[in-house]
Order: sequence, then C-alpha cells, then structure tokens
Amino acid sequence: MESVIIAPEKQRRRPKVSCILCRKRKTRCNRERPCSSCRRSRTGNCVYEDVSPFPSSPRHYPTPESQGPIRLGDVSSSSSHPSQTQATSWSDASKSSENVSQDYEKAQLKRRIRQLEDQLSHAVPEPVNDPAPDSNYTRCFGLAGRTFRLLYKRGAPEQPEPIAHNLSHKSRLFGQSHWVVSVAYLILDYFNILDSYVQDQRSEGWAGIEKCKLIARRIKMRRAPPWPSPPTSELPSRTISDALVHQYLQKTESLYRILHIPTFRREYEELWVPGKARDINFLIQLKLVLAIGAVTYDDQFSLRTSAIRWVYEAQIWISGPKYKARLNFQAMQTNLLLLFAQEQVGVSGDLPWISAGALLRKAIYMGLHRDPSHLPQRTLFEVEMHRRIWNTILELNIQSSLTSGGPVLISLDDFDTSPPRNFDDDQLEVQNPIPSSSEEMTQTSFAIALRRTFPPRVAVVKFLNDLSSHGTYKETLQLDAKLRTAYRELGRTLRACKKSTGSSLSSHYETKAVDFLMHRYFCALHIPYFGPALRGTTYAYSQKAVVESSLKLWRTAWPASTTHASDTNLFDDSDFPRLIACSSGFYPSATIHAAAIIGLELRSQLQEDNICPAPLRPDLLSVLQEAKEWCLKVMEAGETSVMGYLLISLVAADVQRIMGGFGEDKIPELLIKAVEEVGEKCLPILEQMEAIQDQSTDLADELHRATPADITEDWDFMTSDAFLDLGGTEPMSWIFNDDFNPGMPLF
Repeated sequence: MESVIIAPEKQRRRPKVSCILCRKRKTRCNRERPCSSCRRSRTGNCVYEDVSPFPSSPRHYPTPESQGPIRLGDVSSSSSHPSQTQATSWSDASKSSENVSQDYEKAQLKRRIRQLEDQLSHAVPEPVNDPAPDSNYTRCFGLAGRTFRLLYKRGAPEQPEPIAHNLSHKSRLFGQSHWVVSVAYLILDYFNILDSYVQDQRSEGWAGIEKCKLIARRIKMRRAPPWPSPPTSELPSRTISDALVHQYLQKTESLYRILHIPTFRREYEELWVPGKARDINFLIQLKLVLAIGAVTYDDQFSLRTSAIRWVYEAQIWISGPKYKARLNFQAMQTNLLLLFAQEQVGVSGDLPWISAGALLRKAIYMGLHRDPSHLPQRTLFEVEMHRRIWNTILELNIQSSLTSGGPVLISLDDFDTSPPRNFDDDQLEVQNPIPSSSEEMTQTSFAIALRRTFPPRVAVVKFLNDLSSHGTYKETLQLDAKLRTAYRELGRTLRACKKSTGSSLSSHYETKAVDFLMHRYFCALHIPYFGPALRGTTYAYSQKAVVESSLKLWRTAWPASTTHASDTNLFDDSDFPRLIACSSGFYPSATIHAAAIIGLELRSQLQEDNICPAPLRPDLLSVLQEAKEWCLKVMEAGETSVMGYLLISLVAADVQRIMGGFGEDKIPELLIKAVEEVGEKCLPILEQMEAIQDQSTDLADELHRATPADITEDWDFMTSDAFLDLGGTEPMSWIFNDDFNPGMPLF
C-alpha cells in the first residue's frame, strides 16, 4: 500500500488525554496520576502532555522525535502486523522512560516560554503619545519579556513637560530618588536594540555574560557559610583583630557614632585575658566591628569570606526571640553595626531601607526620639549615648531612603532629641565636663556637623519620594539653595576645626566621606531634570549641577593621581577610595551611576547641532575609560557582578561611534561588540577568582582559632528559607533583579 504523507497543519487537533508512555506503548490509559499501566510497569514517571498551543503555531507532537510528517502506510502496516507493533512497542519501552520524560519536559517548557513571551509582547499597552497638558500619565514598555510602567507627573503648568516620578515592576515601586527612574529611560534605546540579540541564546556575547553570571553565582554560594550559622567563640589572631578594630574606629565610628570607644577598648582587652569568660553580647558586637573593618583592611578585601561569616553569626544572634532583653543601648548598638556590616560587606537580606525603618520604630518604642531632658534623670554618659545613637539612626534612615527611592517616613516634628554635644569619649567618664567649642575637633565633630545639614537633606528626600510631593521645578531650586547654604556652612565648620592635640582622627577621610555624601544629594535632587535638559534649555542649571556633582563623586572614587598610579598604589592615603571599591551598596552604586551620567552628558554634547561644536572637556572624556578600568579593579577586589562594566561599555561605545562620525545604523554592531567585550574582559577575572577560592577559604580558616568552650548551647534560632535565594536566571534579569536593590542596587 502506497504511503500517503499528510502535512502537520492538515491534521485535526485532537486532544491527547493519555500519558506519554501509554501512547508510545499503544496501551489503554485510565488517565489517573499515575495511570494504572505506569504503576504496573514501574518504568518511570507518568507524564501527561498539557498542550495549549498558540493559535498561530504549528501542531506540536508528543516528543521531539515525532515532529515530522506521519505516514499512513506505517500506521496500516502496524495495524496488520500485531507482532511488529508489539516488538516496536517493547523496543520503545526499553528506552529510559526518565530520559524521554525529561527531554520532553525540556522541549515543552522551552516552547511554552516562547509562547508566553510572544503573548506578553503583544499584551504590553502602547505608550501614550499625546497626554493632556495638565495630567499625569504612565508610559508602559516591554523589556526582555517584562512589563515596566514609568509614571510621569506634571509639577506645574509652566513646566514644559512632565517628569519621571516613579517606576513600577511586578510588586516593586521605585521612587524618584532611585537611579533607575531618571537614568534607565535614557539608555532604554540601547536595551531595545539589544533585546532581540540577547534573547538569542546562541549569541557569543550573551553566552559570555551567562558564563559570568553562573560563575558569580557559584562564587557567592561558596562564600556564604551554611545557614543557620550559630555564633562561635572563634576570632582572628590578635594582630589581625587589632588592625580591623583600628580600621573601624578610624573610618566608620568617626562619622557615625555608635560605640563608646573607651568602654569598647576595655572590654576588648578583657576578651584576650586567658581563662576569662567571654560575653556573647560583646563578642557579637566585636565580630561586626571586625567585618566592617575588614572592608578597608586591604585593596583586595582578602577577609571577605570571614566577614560574611561574622555577619551571618550576628544575624542569627539578633533574630533570637529574647525580645525584652534586646531593648537596651547595647542591643541598639548591635543592630546599627549589623546594618552597616550587611550593606558594606554585601550580605543579602532585607533592604537597608526596610531594616532601618524597623530599627527606627524600635528606637521610638524605647523613647530615643525624646530628648533626655524630658525623661527621668540620667547620667551624662547615658544622655550623650542616647543622642548619639538616635543621631546615627536618623542618618541611616535618610540615606537608605535616598538610595532605595522610598519615603523617609519621619519628619522634624516627629522627634525632639537634640544633636550630640561636642565631647570626646573620655570626657563622658568624668564629673561635669565642659563640651568643646564648635571650632575644636573632637571624636563627635563630624557627626555634629553632618547633623546640621539634616533638615535640608530630609526635605530633599521628602520632595523626591513622598506621595503628596508636587515636584515643581521652583521647589527644586528652593531646595537647592537651602542645601547649598548648608553645604557651605559645613565646609566652613570643618575648615575651622582644629585637630585636638594627640588625637588619632583621620580628618582627611571624614572630609571626603562627608563631601561625597552631600554631592549625592545634589545629584539626586537635580537628576529628574537631566533627561529633559538634554532636549532644551529650561533645565540647564540642573544639567550642570548633575554633571558637576557626578564628576565630584567620580573623582572622589578615582582621584586624578590614580590614572598614572601603579597597581600597588591604587588608593590614596585616606582609604576612602578603597572603601568605595571594596564595599557594597551606597558608595559603589553612586560611583558607577555618576560615571554613566558623565557618559550620557558627553553623548548629548556630541549630538548637538552646532556649526562649530565646542571641544569636549578632557576631564569628562577621560571618565569613560577610567570607569571601565575601575570596574575591572573592583572585580579583582572580589566583586562578582559585570553589570557596571556592561553599562559603561554601552555608553562608551555610543560616544565613540559619534566621535568617529558613524551613523545610527552602526549602533547595533557597536553595542553587540560592547556586550562581547564584557565576557572577554570579565570572564577571566571571575574564573581566576573561582580557581583560587579554595585556597583563600583555607587561609581564612587558618586565621581563626577556637576556644575549648562553645557558646552555642541552648540557643533558639530563626531561619529563613529565602535568605540565600539568588534570584532568577532569565535573560537580562540583571537589570531589575534582587541584587540591584539599594542595599545592593547594581553590584
């Protein structure tokens, strides 16, 4: 009988109700899960095909092998020769049913993903092209199969166009001070060009990025200790511990007052007395101090694995159920240290904004928001520690709000606690001390000076992120004037301060840190108008303010002298650039965003239609190449994300295109080349990092010595299954994934 070939599209779409193995064996299926035949045979899993074909797609068949046409002659011969049918059936059954099921499930899953992506791309609403002149509106755009909604708000009728106010994606809402709201839409044209390219998994450039992501994921998993990690009595050697404590006291504690240094040093010395019992509360504090100090210990953050372990131990200890015992100054100090350590060391968990908000409420419950003068009489030590801790809590809340784009949720009317007074720590232990004048440098001078700028800074964050904010440009200029007045006063105060005789304060470090922080606020205030300023002159002042503040941020992270410095002398004596390069969170994210803004400014200048275009500023032009080099240095110091390097490479490629006189038709080629460069430059660094990870872990273990007595008996612990969740792996998930949150925003 001659075989007749019927094309797949001509066949009827009869639903398949039997399981896969029953259809292959041509046996009756009772449609249970598992079916009776599979239960009797015990040859593998019972898998049903759940076919929901997309209307425009061709017919799909049960297995990848059966995608071709069906021959009626084969069917007829099978019907007329039962022995042959049985032999074929048993031959099929002899195959590994698990492999068949797995192969089919993979094929079906890939097919379903393509269908959903196609459906989603058709479901994304079209952007509003001509909104009403006095209305707010939302623009929706799709990116890598995801939907994003960017809300624009019109602050006043005289403003020429609405300003991007927030961006929503899934269950997240990013406020205006978050970098993505005002910067991401400036580079969406890059991602739109690359979108179809990165979806092609066979592309060489994307394959390199995927390899980087996989290696980075393995490195981070191996760095993390098992969860839960109960606190132990292990500590580094005395020499290393002394160095790490010194780093913390000279860097973090000099800006954000948390500890009373003489008390801390006494307890620290007692810790090393042979045979003396160790206080677990102080031991947890010390490990957090060591973790923060390890960030600036050396240029490579060589103690990163140990620092992560110390933070894990502290998280377990703090999460214990001893509620009432934790409402005291020591517990508040430990909570503050944990927040700093989590962000700087890069340990995942709740967003810093969420954790800082919880700590704020705990502090209010303890009455720290009320000045001690309104509370029962206390000693001078208790009064000043009360004010110092509350002051640091305020700083943490406003900084996390700025970074995350969330409302600050506190106003100047919500507390009356005065700023700390200008005392050195040892003065708090004597009778009736006299505070130093504002022109004298003490261990609290920088915290006091920064507190004076708190009102205009909190006004900026409220203006950007509060729901009721009108967001007019007139208000922006008013806030700018107040912030600059506070900035100038801060500079006069710090210049007038004289270092106390015998003081070990490193004022150069603190000055750079305070200056970096203030320029971050200037940049956040004006950056919503940076994009519109590229298309007109109305917001020219904001454009200039953003560029100058971004350049200031960049030069703090990468001093001009670094350009000609050797690899062994990457950072200056202040160690602040080392903190930016080795830490996670606020500092490195602000740095890479500043470099990206400078690149976009260069692109804008090159695109201006001038008869005689002005030459590009050399100080701006050099940033793009320096930023790529900085990203590689940061990775050599232990960073595993390649996003910063990719972002700068895309912007630099477009700038070089315009400088070379190429048209827009050259953009895809150059962007694809920039994507490929990421794998070429970053992959070897990550591979080397992974190769030496075992050796580094062994060295870190040798730094610890355990005492005979264990301190982990009879403890209750609270664990979280999602604590080590590393997020999704779909293409371009690095744009808006969990790692990009403010505590960890892009790195």
